[in-house]
Amino acid sequence: MAVAAKANVDLPRYGIALMLMAWLIFSLVDTGAKWLAVAGIPAFQLAFMRYAGHFLISIGVIAKGGFSADRFKTDHLWQVVSRALLLVSATLSNFYALQFLPLTVVSALMFSSPVIVCFLSVSVLGEKVGPWRWSAILLGFIGVLIIVRPFGTAFHPAMLMIIYNAVAMALYSIMTRKLSGVVAVDTLQFYMGLVGTFVLMPFALWTWTQPDTLWGLIVLVSLGVFGWAGHQLLTTAHRFGTANQLMPFTYSFLIYVTIWGFLLFGTVPDRVTIFGAIVIMGAGLIIWKREQS
Repeated sequence: MAVAAKANVDLPRYGIALMLMAWLIFSLVDTGAKWLAVAGIPAFQLAFMRYAGHFLISIGVIAKGGFSADRFKTDHLWQVVSRALLLVSATLSNFYALQFLPLTVVSALMFSSPVIVCFLSVSVLGEKVGPWRWSAILLGFIGVLIIVRPFGTAFHPAMLMIIYNAVAMALYSIMTRKLSGVVAVDTLQFYMGLVGTFVLMPFALWTWTQPDTLWGLIVLVSLGVFGWAGHQLLTTAHRFGTANQLMPFTYSFLIYVTIWGFLLFGTVPDRVTIFGAIVIMGAGLIIWKREQS
């Protein structure tokens, strides 16, 4: 009994470890995409490779128990496809913006997504939002304005694409919440790869640019492999810990990309960006804390 109790106590630790690994892998995807974008690889090609690799792996996973058309069916097809389109468009806008913006700015703005989820949950899910959550929504909006600096010299139009990215990710999260337990994870993964691959393929082929080096080709192929692996780790992490236990560790992504940005691109976030990121993180943590109560 004592051994079983200890095992149960340790489960959240495994979930946290998997969560940290997942966001490390996601940071490698964004860093690799930025490195390739700076080298002149088009955003459509980057996003296509991200989903083509994901698609091929998902086919193998979902068909390992026997290749049957029934294993690919779902009664919620339009919701599954809409969810996939949201993530695909968010990925495309993210990869495009990475050509112009530091990793830290892109990541900090992306993490306003939980605040947007809270805001949209009122109208989309019909949830009640109290004064604390409304305060967190306002705080998150202020954090975004601090980073974007819409009337300052640091403003870049690509920041608007990242704000779209955050909104799309928020809607994606809401749809994932609605489909959770209704559609199998492997099915969601399959359709995500399918939609991303075939929507982006014509644009990717039209703009295709071959990497100059073997290393560049390896990084390009790794986008899909790492993207799939990150989502698998993220999903598995929630088997060992609750969303409330795991959510704060998503902010490890900001630490990872700050390190990669400095090592590979020599960029250091300025004080305003750091302050804005802290404000956004604070808003997200307030929402997380209120959801526990």
